[in-house]
Amino acid sequence: MVGFQDETWWTRLAQPDLFAWAAGDPLRLGQNPRDPRGGGPEAIACSGVLRHDTGGMLLRFCEGRPVSATTEDFLGWACGKLAAEGKQVLVLVWDNAAWHVSQRVRRWVERHNRRVREHGGCRIRLCPLPIKAPWLNPIEPKWVHGKRAIVEPDRKLTADEIRERVFTHFGVKPTEPLKQAVG
Repeated sequence: MVGFQDETWWTRLAQPDLFAWAAGDPLRLGQNPRDPRGGGPEAIACSGVLRHDTGGMLLRFCEGRPVSATTEDFLGWACGKLAAEGKQVLVLVWDNAAWHVSQRVRRWVERHNRRVREHGGCRIRLCPLPIKAPWLNPIEPKWVHGKRAIVEPDRKLTADEIRERVFTHFGVKPTEPLKQAVG
């Protein structure tokens, strides 16, 4: 199965660009003000794989920022889902983010593939995109359309509302966020 992987941030403050036909002044969304009392994270990170076979998405939010450890957890989870469907290889197309090309993630993929050869499951075949060429990844426009679809023009969404709207927009069953390992 070919999959296109990427991470994105779903922000509670900055509104996405919207385009619409309008008489007179164009429609604009302003930036939401920061809440001095907090109110949750300003943005939440999400990892996703756009499936070439079905056009569907595999999504997991993560607590904190995307790092090598959360990438490993996400890949392990995605391979588990695909193996349950009988998929034997995930051809993973992704960019050159630091947490994708790290030695830690490369070693994890090697160990994962070794375990799969011995015990079965879904192997990973990495296919990196050229540097500074995000437009080559078909998941990028999915993120843009998703951000436009979940926007609330009159108020700031909570992190839980963002997660719920993202899962609903992409037609994905909600999952627990990946925990960021400490240490």
